[in-house]
Amino acid sequence: MNDARFAGAFLFRPRSWRRVLRFGGVAIVAAISPSTYNAQAREVAVRQIYYTAWQVLPGYCAAAALLSLFLIELVAQFAHKYGISAYSLELVLNVLVLELVPVLTALFVALRSGAAIGAEVALLAVSGEMEEAGASNPLHAELVPRIAGAALSVASLTTLGCLVAVVLCYTSFYGFNNAGAAEFTRIVANVFGGPELASFLFKCLLFGLAVAIIPAATALEAERGVMRSLPAVVLGGLVKLFFAILVIETAALVVKYA
Repeated sequence: MNDARFAGAFLFRPRSWRRVLRFGGVAIVAAISPSTYNAQAREVAVRQIYYTAWQVLPGYCAAAALLSLFLIELVAQFAHKYGISAYSLELVLNVLVLELVPVLTALFVALRSGAAIGAEVALLAVSGEMEEAGASNPLHAELVPRIAGAALSVASLTTLGCLVAVVLCYTSFYGFNNAGAAEFTRIVANVFGGPELASFLFKCLLFGLAVAIIPAATALEAERGVMRSLPAVVLGGLVKLFFAILVIETAALVVKYA
């Protein structure tokens, strides 16, 4: 069985998903515990945020802006064609801010950071450092800070991407003045009502946890001393992560529009 087929098989292994859930529970408890963050752990977390979010900030902002402008123009043309221009701004905010930006941010961080975290954890497992040091040692010193940093990166980039999209929505529909501020505020408040905002925040939280935890948890399945198992578990982690993102987004849409 080649690496791609072996990695795809991770989707259909209940034991592998149970390991993800178990590892995720341990990692979350450790991540919210103040005692975890000694000087070394804080340094690792800050470095993870720097590589995952800060380094890519210009490129991410440019990508978010281009996506926003493209979708705004597409929806505006569609709305004009079918005579629903009055609802075009609300439609853009619903599709772009509430749905596309969080998904694309999660995928962006997954490709940027998920594979790297998975590879590092897999190397620890293959070399036997996990077992030799005792699972709690590398977990608290290396894994949990990286997981926390990756999750915070997803949250911060999503917030920034949504802000860019909202600003571009306003300038595209009303120009560089405050003439439409009152109407725009009313529409934004309608789109981001209580249930919608709660659902949006919960979905972003799940995206952040999935991006941070799934690659690392899957990488722990690498066999000690078997380097050939490393590519399969890293790729398997990404396959499971993309599947989890799809499931989370699908479930969010079902709940929202049911």
